[in-house]
Parts: sequence; C-alpha cells; structure tokens
Amino acid sequence: MSVIDNAIYRDGKRLIEPTSLDETFELCQRESGFAWIGLADPTDTELDEVAAEFGLHPLAVEDARIGHQRPKLDRYGDQLFLVLRPAFYIDATEKVEFGELHFFVGTMFAVSIRRGYTADPLAVRHRLEADATLLSRGAAAIVYGALDVVVDGYEPVIAGLENDIDEIEDQLFSGDPAVTKRIYDLAVEVMGFQRATKPLLAVFDGLTKLADEFDVDLELRRSFRDVKDHILHVVEKADGFRELLGNALDVHGTLVAQRQNDVALAQTEQTKKISGWAAVFFAPSLVGTIYGMNFRYMPELDWHLGYPGALVAMFLSGLVLYLIFKRKKWI
Repeated sequence: MSVIDNAIYRDGKRLIEPTSLDETFELCQRESGFAWIGLADPTDTELDEVAAEFGLHPLAVEDARIGHQRPKLDRYGDQLFLVLRPAFYIDATEKVEFGELHFFVGTMFAVSIRRGYTADPLAVRHRLEADATLLSRGAAAIVYGALDVVVDGYEPVIAGLENDIDEIEDQLFSGDPAVTKRIYDLAVEVMGFQRATKPLLAVFDGLTKLADEFDVDLELRRSFRDVKDHILHVVEKADGFRELLGNALDVHGTLVAQRQNDVALAQTEQTKKISGWAAVFFAPSLVGTIYGMNFRYMPELDWHLGYPGALVAMFLSGLVLYLIFKRKKWI
C-alpha cells in the first residue's frame, strides 16, 4: 500500500509501528491507543480498504477519492473530514503550486491522505510528535497540527507574491509591453491562492462550534485562535494583492492609451508641418505652372514687367502662407 507512516500513540508518544491496517486496528483497540495512518496518493482499492477498516463515511471517502476539493470541514457523527490545500511558491516560474491533504479524524484514529506535491509529507506528524503534551489531546491536536503547518507554509507564498508585485510596480512605468501578461498571470496565481485560503475562515468557524460542543481545553482553543489570526492575515494579504494587480492593470491600460495619444499627437504635428510647407511651395508652383503652359494668348506675355511680376507673385504668395502657418504654429 501507499502507506508512508503507520503508528499507534498513547499519551502523546509513539508506541508501536504496525505492519498492516488489520494489525493497526487490533493494536489500537488492545493498547487503548490512538492510531494514525498516513497515505500518499492511494488507489481506489487502498482507500476502500482503509474505509472498511475504520468505518469511514462513504460521502467523505468519495470526496477523498475524487480529490480537487476546496478546504472544508465536514462532520459525520463522531468523525471529522478535513480538507486542506498546502501551497508552494515556485520563484523561477512565478507560479503557486498546490497540494491536497485530507484528514479523517475519529475518537481513536486519524487517517491522513496526501495528494499531489507537498514539501514534507510527514510535516504535520513531526510537528506533533515533537510535542507529546499536544499530541496526547488526540483528534483535536491532529486538526490543529494540520492547520498550523499548512498555514505557516502560506507565508513564503505571500513573500514571493509580494516581491513579484513590487517588481511589477517598477516595471509598470518602463514601457515594457510584457508587463500586461505578467500582471494577468500573477492575478491568476493570486486568485488560485485565494481559493485555497479564504475557505479556511469557514473551517475555523466550524471548529469553534465543535470546541464548544466537545469542551476542548483552553490551551488548544488558544492555539486555534492563534492559527486563525495567521490565516486572517494571509487572506487580507491575498485580497490586497488582487486589488493591487487590478489597479496595476488599470494604470497600465491608461499609460498605454496615453502613449498612443502622444504618438498620435506627434504624428499630427508632423502632418501639419508637412502640409504647411506643401502649401507654401504649392502657391509659387501654381503660378509657375500656369505661365509655363506656353499658350500663345495669355495675359502679360507681352508685358515687359510680366516676368518679374510673376516672380514677385510667387514669392509673395509663398511668404503670406508661410506667415499664416507660422502664426498658427504649423511650421
């Protein structure tokens, strides 16, 4: 089977390491201990065996079989089904990768299922085994330990996303056309991160009600509140990132439009200058063209001052147009 760890605990200490699920169930009953089985990407057959051995609820088993669940906490009688989404930031690609953790927790057992990538598949177990007093509290401690480890893992993701957003703010005014795609891609990563973190607020609301119902001890309640404070901080940061990226996209659109307007204005100014000079040279050219047609009967052809008069007319027409366009700042 895809068992990565299997142990019986009593008073918060690792007591026995069974070699099979049948042995785990029997030893758990005989030793009055707490069984904790860890699985990694189990097959449907393996999951059915675990479900049959520990009486897991079919609906929870089906969710664990399908995977791709959002974080949630479901209660089935005296059993809890907890889904968490660990997140890992990949700096080289500016991507946030997600794993999936499922926990079936009963009064005398816990079954943890890892799906996808996790940095340390035994991180939750190591966290709790290092504190025997905490682990001795059983099911509630397992839930707390899982939440604590996963939420702590969100901090590097927040740091990575924050660094990328700072870089985008610097890149925004550089005129780099690639910034649009970078903003969009990062916004997609932030939305995925929100889907993994925001539902945890509802999980903590459910845990608060369960803590009241089962009279969970005060220290563990304080620990839950501490983790909730951390997830609130993470959720607020993610919401802020999404807003910043939305504003960055708006600003980038405004800057692109402004640059296009500047180009259009520059082109218009050039067009004005070209048109102005064309008009200045057109008037003398018109006079010269008319008198260059060599018709026999034309005014002033026999006039001694016709030639200098034509030159003066050409000069004055060009000068007048030049002064007009100069005043209008076309040239």
